[in-house]
Amino acid sequence: MVGRQRVVRMSVEQPLWRALTGYRVLTLLYAVGLFVSGWAHFRRPGVALAYYVVLTVWTLATLPRVANAAACTKRFLAVDLTVALTGILLTPVADSPARVLDGGPTLPSIWTAGSVLAFAIKGGWRWAAVASTLVAGANLAERGAPARDTVHNVVLVWVASIAIGYVVEVARASERTLARALEIEAATRERERLARDIHDGVLQVLAMVQRRGAVLGGEAAELGRLAGEQEVALRTLVSAGPAPVAPAAGGDGGAVHAAGEGDGPGGPLDLRLLLAPYASARVSLAGPGAAVLLPAPEARQLAAAVGAALDNVDRHAGDGARAWILVEDEPDEVVVTVRDDGPGIPEGRLAQAEGEGRLGVAQSIRGRLRDLGGRAELLSVPGQGTEVELTVPKQAKDSRGKAERR
Repeated sequence: MVGRQRVVRMSVEQPLWRALTGYRVLTLLYAVGLFVSGWAHFRRPGVALAYYVVLTVWTLATLPRVANAAACTKRFLAVDLTVALTGILLTPVADSPARVLDGGPTLPSIWTAGSVLAFAIKGGWRWAAVASTLVAGANLAERGAPARDTVHNVVLVWVASIAIGYVVEVARASERTLARALEIEAATRERERLARDIHDGVLQVLAMVQRRGAVLGGEAAELGRLAGEQEVALRTLVSAGPAPVAPAAGGDGGAVHAAGEGDGPGGPLDLRLLLAPYASARVSLAGPGAAVLLPAPEARQLAAAVGAALDNVDRHAGDGARAWILVEDEPDEVVVTVRDDGPGIPEGRLAQAEGEGRLGVAQSIRGRLRDLGGRAELLSVPGQGTEVELTVPKQAKDSRGKAERR
């Protein structure tokens, strides 16, 4: 498929709004039917009739308000609940005292539950708890004393509304998770399509330029070398997503920055993306398929230490030396190994360099890892290359040795 996939968004709560709309109309008809059938028992039927006129106009006029969450505003919910509470408190005025004491229905009857359910669908179980508590207080005030049937109805509305509110919150969270998963799937499919197109065209051309340049020699060899580096960088891009900005030339590795989600002063960064710019025709990078997340300061310092180790390869291992970076994500620590096939370091050379004031290994590598609570181990055999193992614990320690969960 050539175009970007369309992500279909669903609304799991929309059927609830449609059900609430029908519920309000049906319960209005039920409340009016109770009034008509019990007309002779009302002490002041005119008061009840006036309330039902208001209730009917309000219900029908506000049907669009309960069509979706955006239209159902806080102000509407407050007025709607006020209409229900007013009807409950007017019941002793309009109806006969005997019917009230016998547990007769209130003027809005079960229409009140629709108002509480609107709170639940709009704001979740906390809003439902507040609304149902107000309705419970109004019902107890209407009866004058807590009767068993009143308490039963109050508890039923309270539990049902809170349960529905909680289900709505869970449904919304599931909907957000599903939408995010669909977006990731669509982006992954698009990246795979681009990777196929790039592999069939650009990467093959770059590989051919590299091979032909090496055969021709001279300036063509330099062009081939550059083509090889671009091929490696492009392969990293299409396989791992957007690559971070490469470190500045010079210094001891410099500061490395990765762009992407979670990037911030202390947010987690994917170490693989920080190390991706170091990959080239002479430097191979291997790591886990999943993100290797570390807090931003630790990730950047570890990447800078890797850069310092590669700087040493460039300076001391010779132009033809190759290097390999291996990233291992262990349960309690992250281990990065930098290995080269250079001539190795003569015995005593590091101590001599430190005495001469050259602190590349002592400060740029070991110093950084020590500050992170980790360690740097260097193994070099003359004639067999050098290996630097950098280990950073996922549970860092401060300078006093106390564990501090990042």
